[in-house]
Amino acid sequence: MKITILGSSGQIGAYLSEYLRTKGHVVIHFDKVETPNHDMTVIPNQYLENAIEIADFVFFLAFDVGGSRYLKKYQHTFQFIDNNTRLMANAFGLLEKYKKRFVFASSQMSNMSYSPYGVMKRVGEMYTTALKGLIVKFWNVYGIENDHEKAHVITDFIKKGFEEGEFEMLTDGTEERQFLYAEDCCEALETVMENYTDFKTEDALHITSFNSTSIKQIAEIIQGQFRLIGKEVRIKPGLAKDSVQMDKRNEADLYITGWWLPKTTIDKGIAKVFENMKNDWI
Repeated sequence: MKITILGSSGQIGAYLSEYLRTKGHVVIHFDKVETPNHDMTVIPNQYLENAIEIADFVFFLAFDVGGSRYLKKYQHTFQFIDNNTRLMANAFGLLEKYKKRFVFASSQMSNMSYSPYGVMKRVGEMYTTALKGLIVKFWNVYGIENDHEKAHVITDFIKKGFEEGEFEMLTDGTEERQFLYAEDCCEALETVMENYTDFKTEDALHITSFNSTSIKQIAEIIQGQFRLIGKEVRIKPGLAKDSVQMDKRNEADLYITGWWLPKTTIDKGIAKVFENMKNDWI
């Protein structure tokens, strides 16, 4: 099967590209990190049209986004809103034109109206429902990341541990998240693709670990990994409460568990990421 991945160089996209390739699929990469021709904010974009036209299936993972440290300073800017409006109009227009089966990557923040990121993801969900695609809601997927400026909390802490000897946290660390290892996420996305017609287009599929862990606990697990290599790092909590994901109404919908369940515990997942990242410093 020919599968186009929009956002193939992002955290999830990179894992998914390799995962699907090992399963024998032809993966069509599309990401502006690879070439400026793949900038989805450019309308029209013939390269994007070609990538969607020839695909049997499309994963729409592309979004101008990053982890909490990045989002906090960027999501309220004109550039953030304009870039994501353009790339969605571009891609969804072509998905409609060629009547492709597709999955749109949303977020568990899409019901948080105070967050421009959440609102933009909600717009993407409405496009997807109108086109009868499928919506997946990611809950804090983690793994290796190449773009350290946009790094999410786990890779951000590991990087800071090696470079600064401490984790300077944005908050007091009491807020909890449901973290999912990227390889488990890939299995979930493959399951959704293979069982596409079994799912209702109006129901978002929550892809998560279904287990909550505080940011402070994450820091302590990573601190333990550093101790295993003989390095002591300090945890430095902030004073503020969480201001990025404040809405407590979110509950993970278990619907997808009839087809898929995550396998990797948070301790094992962090150990895998740490083992890979430490090669950059040791």
